Amino acid sequence: MDTTSFALRHIGPSSKDQKAMLNTIGVTSIEQLVSETIPAGIRLKKDLELEPAMSEQEYLNHIYKLSQLNKVFKSYIGLGYHPANLPAVIQRNILENPGWYTAYTPYQAEIAQGRLEALLNFQTMVIDLTGMEIANASLLDESTAAAEAMGLLFAVRDRAQKKAGVSKFFVSDLVLPQTIALLETRATPIGIELVIGNEADFNLSNEFFGALLQYPGKNGQITDIKSFIEKANASNIKVAVAADILSLVTLEAPGNFGADVVVGSTQRFGIPMGYGGPHAAFFATKEAYKRDVPGRIIGVTKDTNGNRALRMALQTREQHIKRDKATSNICTAQVLLAVMAGMYAVYHGPEGLKFIAAKVKNSTSTLSNSLKNLGLEQINTHYFDTLQIKADPVKVKYEAEKKQVNFYYPDNNTVTISINETTTIEDLNEIVSIFEKVTGKTTDKITVISEENTIQDQLKRRSEFLTYDVFNSYHSETELMRYIKRLERKDLALNHSMISLGSCTMKLNAASEMLPLSWGSWGNMHPFVPKEQAAGYNLMLNTLENQLTEITGFAATSLQPNSGAQGEFAGLMVIKAYHESRGDHHRNICLIPSSAHGTNPASAVMAGMKVVVTKASEDGNIDVDDLRQKAEMHKDNLSALMVTYPSTHGVYESAIKEITQIIHDNGGQVYMDGANMNAQVGLTNPGNIGADVCHLNLHKTFAIPHGGGGPGVGPICVAKQLVPFLPGNPIIKTGGHQAISAISAAPFGSSLACIISYGYIKMLGAQGLKESTEVAILNANYIKERLEGYFDTLYTGEHGRAAHEMIIDCRDFKSRGIEVVDIAKRLMDYGFHAPTVSFPVAGTMMIEPTESESKAEMDRFCDAMISIRKEIDETSIEEPNNILKNAPHTLEMLTANEWLLPYSREKAAFPLDFVRDNKFWPTVRRVDEAYGDRNLVCSCAPIEEYVEA
Repeated sequence: MDTTSFALRHIGPSSKDQKAMLNTIGVTSIEQLVSETIPAGIRLKKDLELEPAMSEQEYLNHIYKLSQLNKVFKSYIGLGYHPANLPAVIQRNILENPGWYTAYTPYQAEIAQGRLEALLNFQTMVIDLTGMEIANASLLDESTAAAEAMGLLFAVRDRAQKKAGVSKFFVSDLVLPQTIALLETRATPIGIELVIGNEADFNLSNEFFGALLQYPGKNGQITDIKSFIEKANASNIKVAVAADILSLVTLEAPGNFGADVVVGSTQRFGIPMGYGGPHAAFFATKEAYKRDVPGRIIGVTKDTNGNRALRMALQTREQHIKRDKATSNICTAQVLLAVMAGMYAVYHGPEGLKFIAAKVKNSTSTLSNSLKNLGLEQINTHYFDTLQIKADPVKVKYEAEKKQVNFYYPDNNTVTISINETTTIEDLNEIVSIFEKVTGKTTDKITVISEENTIQDQLKRRSEFLTYDVFNSYHSETELMRYIKRLERKDLALNHSMISLGSCTMKLNAASEMLPLSWGSWGNMHPFVPKEQAAGYNLMLNTLENQLTEITGFAATSLQPNSGAQGEFAGLMVIKAYHESRGDHHRNICLIPSSAHGTNPASAVMAGMKVVVTKASEDGNIDVDDLRQKAEMHKDNLSALMVTYPSTHGVYESAIKEITQIIHDNGGQVYMDGANMNAQVGLTNPGNIGADVCHLNLHKTFAIPHGGGGPGVGPICVAKQLVPFLPGNPIIKTGGHQAISAISAAPFGSSLACIISYGYIKMLGAQGLKESTEVAILNANYIKERLEGYFDTLYTGEHGRAAHEMIIDCRDFKSRGIEVVDIAKRLMDYGFHAPTVSFPVAGTMMIEPTESESKAEMDRFCDAMISIRKEIDETSIEEPNNILKNAPHTLEMLTANEWLLPYSREKAAFPLDFVRDNKFWPTVRRVDEAYGDRNLVCSCAPIEEYVEA
């Protein structure tokens, strides 16, 4: 056994087990299986050209040396990113804990009560600090959240405004530049006209439906948003506010002034800057808009016994139901980061946050006084953490960089300085010394932080916040550690058992890939530092781009999109820009197969395209004749086809090259959804099948953890003709020479998380990547054969093989009164998270074991499924009081004095012997979804406040 081989550690089945599995499947080799699975015409003719695989120790030495190329200066740049102190208890017990970072999105609420509670804390924190009525469980970044706010306000225009075609949206020129860039990207395709200007001069005309303010402004000045909101509301103009969350501890909540939406970033609450992300954005609004809120809301409900339970609320808003009628394509969140930010508030509580905010505010005013003593003009009259100094930026930058300090230089005669939680008195004196050098004057050293009134009286915080017990109970490390552990025990994550979610690829997130995330040389980098200070980052990111370009068979890659849905949107916007560069502004038809993931049509609509759905054949493949007919019908206006490969049904469609050729022959471009890239790497690729652009889910194929529902990274890879249009950034040069405007706030999206995928590719190398894909196919087909005779496989390829995932049909069990959801809940009693339920076909399960799962684990899963199949045979529609309908069974049920159910406690709790060795107990019984939607509560309110009489 080669102990230096990372592939040996990453790939689950041993060579001996692989032989046994191949025998079960009925083939003699993996090559035979692959040749019977993937059409010969799309197989790669040569291996990927990547550097040789590194051992884990070689990689850790390599990534450490790379990190030392980063020059981590003290950064006072601001612009929405600030150094913050990550409490060690949160770093060790959440960020570095696979019980938290390997969990999946909480679709199965009964085994996700821990992270659901942590997210409810996050929502409560946001609601309290913003003064709004509801909040979601995070968005991707502040700029995305602001764009979503604009979209929501556009969607909720009143009838008269819609009839009159009111489409103007005012944006204050004090809004962050990266946010304005993203608003520009989002506005035009859906018919919104941006008007950017001075908020004091804003003309409150009936041509506007909404406005966006920054609080405080990008330069630190706090404007009178209270008066603005009052005047706007009086003119039927709804207002969104992008707020700094730490400043809201001292500034009054915008919701208390009548704001309609409040957005921002929680990065300041203990999250590393990470050269731009990932960070959890917040989005809070009025309950009247609850059906239009993007992303996910965690809500309080009750379980079968009437006990308090949590789950994702209002799921009818999900894109796979609304599809092209969805108001947003967002389908993920930044859960791991939201959990950490929420725990930061739990750990510090309201009094701790007040102390931190006061220290920042008073440090800023103390610095202002010292700089004034040097004869410098400080422009801001009211401020929280940022000063505008009139000075020569060239001279200041020269002296600052000698001391490894970064300020922001917005123009030729201004320097801005943003103070943060980590700033000490020594840091303040260092800043003063830089300006002493520039001015040639001296002033007294700062020895104490003095308090000064820098906020307008009418904007000072007077409302209470974080009054619930959870924010006032866990301020010692011992107590917080135990609270975090208590929540962790309620959640089933990948560190307990296989999570075989089709389309979601829950594979090993190796510790060696994760370790560098905790290193300050990666975490403490501001995204807008000069590029020469981020040499390690840029080398890593450039290499990752090249790796992904090679793997996909394309010409270039952009890492900017920070989720799969953002990647979809970016890919379509690049296609749109390409057509427009050729004068084809009219090309706006997007063909989408009926089997596509719901984000596809939602993304197309966001990109200003019209969706035309193509049919699927009886075997689940794209109906080529229908596709050809619609492509030819719309050839003058055809923009793109969105196709997933292998198909959403888990099949390598043999007609894929014919399909892509049809699109090209009719003037369109082919967008490939990369959700199933785990079935392509090293064996085929999007370029080889004729696609022009694809997005990749790095949190699926390339091992970034799902983190309970995020972070995600969704880069796009493009063919040669699309390279000029890759997305740019208003501050750091990125993208092509005809770049579309920003897709995400940071130049390279969630850069810190990209280290994980970089390590994954570095340690596997070309051969390891190819073997991973082969074993993913092997594992899926092994499960298919093991379940043969118990469950029907819905779709297969021409030789009867599945791809890397398979769909089993559970619809016939309805004759016994059993729904697919009952099987999902019963699996919890066996210690497993259910596969993907009812997608892409209602009443089915889509199973994807990935390459990381061992034969022994897959056998346990198959044994559980076969046991459940036998339990189904014991049920009847006339007797609904059965073991599946009552699942999951909690410890409270099993230890109650009375047991009135028609089966034994042992059968309920320990249906197979292996369950006894590692029993996972769901903490609540089946949750009541409908009750929670009728009584939406998304904060920490006690159950007595909302239970129906």
